Amino acid sequence: MIKSDLKLEDVNKMGDNTLVSHLGIVITEIGCDYISGKMPVDDRTRQPYGLLHGGASVVFAETLGSIASGYCIDRSKQMCVGLEINANHVKSVKEGYVYGKATLIHFGKKTHIWDIKITNENNQLVCVSRLTMAVLDKER
Repeated sequence: MIKSDLKLEDVNKMGDNTLVSHLGIVITEIGCDYISGKMPVDDRTRQPYGLLHGGASVVFAETLGSIASGYCIDRSKQMCVGLEINANHVKSVKEGYVYGKATLIHFGKKTHIWDIKITNENNQLVCVSRLTMAVLDKER
């Protein structure tokens, strides 16, 4: 389960100077088995037709699940990396924000699986994704 003593400010600092901050992704809430965030739909995240880029949705989904898995382990001994992700894009978005929630559906010793739903400002489903994270032991 996700550690309960986390501060949103500290979690969001992890994304400084990465793709996460470049895309404007912000973590907004953390629970024991979920993490939520938001991402703007703007020139950084739109494709040439003016719609939210599917790849940006996938980056958002993987960011949520990756951060969540990273706070479920002893990071002095282990690390988490993405093993597999899929996404179904079901509704387009042209502007505003999208909101994501990654919910833990499997917590194993070597894998975590997250269900990620991304919605628009009207709470309509935009993208549904499943992310499998590999839990690796750090070399000593």
